[in-house]
Amino acid sequence: MPKILAIEDDPTTGREIVAELGQHGFDVEWVADGREGLIRAVSGEFDAVILDRMLPHLDGLAIVMVMRNTGVGIPVLMISALSDVDERIRGLRAGGDDYMTKPFASEEMAARLEVLLRRRDAPPPQLTLVVGDLELDLIGRAARRAGAEIRLMPTEYKLLEFLMRNAGQVLTRTMIFEAIWSYHFDPGTNLIDVHLGRLRRKIDRPGLTPMIHTIRGSGYALHAPA
Repeated sequence: MPKILAIEDDPTTGREIVAELGQHGFDVEWVADGREGLIRAVSGEFDAVILDRMLPHLDGLAIVMVMRNTGVGIPVLMISALSDVDERIRGLRAGGDDYMTKPFASEEMAARLEVLLRRRDAPPPQLTLVVGDLELDLIGRAARRAGAEIRLMPTEYKLLEFLMRNAGQVLTRTMIFEAIWSYHFDPGTNLIDVHLGRLRRKIDRPGLTPMIHTIRGSGYALHAPA
């Protein structure tokens, strides 16, 4: 059960937050003072914070800035009666992940919080594919094998990425046509053979163990060198 810290000095709004999030399965702790809220926010006990912009003793901007400066990276949903665009920008630039203006619908607040928690839990994007001594940089769109750079044409890159993401699996011609050219059938051309032939000459250079294999009657597969 995600544990949420609500820092809100208005009693009515605070009770609404606790009630709404409780209905969505959250465990909510509510504090009404800025200083106490900061102490709890940096305690490491919470999965996210709902933070009012205007608070007694310490305002929301100061709280979120201290959180970020001390390495506390949990999601922060800021709420405020200050609806000017400049105020929303200040809140986001200070370290808030989202900003809602009062009055707001409690269900929307819960939905926004759920989105922030999903973003936090999402796995980091994969930047490189590695199969044996073959590497594919998904950002730079560059390939290397045994330390040597391989220059790829756009279709060759797409084909190699598809093979590497499915390394060890037999890929039929229809699967390749669908993934690379968006054909949902095998048109009966030698298109795959031509591009795979070019890719093979670049990947399986003389002296290296072949990685791209033709599986007779089935399709193609990429295997790491034994």
